[in-house]
Amino acid sequence: MELLEQYFGIHHNRKTYYKLAPGWIRLKDEVEEVVMALKTRADFYGKSSGVETREIMRTSRLVSSLMGIPVQPNKAIVGANAFAHESGIHQDAVIKDAATYEIMTPQEVGLSSNAIVLGRHSGRHGLKNRLAELGYALQPAELDVIYQRFLEIADRKKEVFDEDLLALMSAETGETAEIWKLDYFHILSGNKTVPTATVVLRRGEESLQEAAVGDGPVDAAYNALNRIVDLPVTLQDYNLRGVTGGKEAVGEVVVRVRHQGTTWLGRGASTDVIEASIRAYLNALNRILAAGSSPARPGDDQGDSL
Repeated sequence: MELLEQYFGIHHNRKTYYKLAPGWIRLKDEVEEVVMALKTRADFYGKSSGVETREIMRTSRLVSSLMGIPVQPNKAIVGANAFAHESGIHQDAVIKDAATYEIMTPQEVGLSSNAIVLGRHSGRHGLKNRLAELGYALQPAELDVIYQRFLEIADRKKEVFDEDLLALMSAETGETAEIWKLDYFHILSGNKTVPTATVVLRRGEESLQEAAVGDGPVDAAYNALNRIVDLPVTLQDYNLRGVTGGKEAVGEVVVRVRHQGTTWLGRGASTDVIEASIRAYLNALNRILAAGSSPARPGDDQGDSL
């Protein structure tokens, strides 16, 4: 207690000893900040609190869970944003040297690492580093394509999670040549309106537009795609799942279409389920076009169901 009075100007009495222990439970007393100040500035204070700092985060989460009181995200040391970095320039610096923006390490308070929060302000370096952690090694040209799709999703979401990236990579990577590219789509639908879809596709310098109606917005969009691509296909299976929770969740769509006796699979992902559906169907059509008249490769219609 003499240490608190000497260095922090805190006057204490016998009740102070009882004050510090409940401080961990009350969640509003910044005991952890005093502890970490002593630890990070040990060269100046020359004292130690005796607290095992690697238990700070676990203790905070345990108390929060037991009390049913969430810890503020912006709270120093134990808040969710304490070691989080979203800005591209900050992410780049932290990846190179965490000490640039962190006076203490996440490991010192019981975290495994800092959090690189991917959002619309994130740069290529931050995205590339996260994808590398997920097991993806991309060439510069591949990264450019993925980064553009990432920005489209990030513009609609506050934060892009690992599950979002996995769905994006699953939909965007592979051997499929993107012969037709989605340029624009517009959907008109309602409980008393005939679902209508307008779709614009690009193939090189060529751009084609078609409109169609259907039993629903997805069916209308698929009918418009069929008019442009002009392939005799039949939709056999359609699966939609939410990759992450919340109203901003990324939806992943997997479709199977039948063409000349062969089943082809397509994947698409987006925060807009209609867009994800269009991308999945177009992915399947592109696979058919890329293969030409050759038979399907082994595994094209096996082992890819959700």
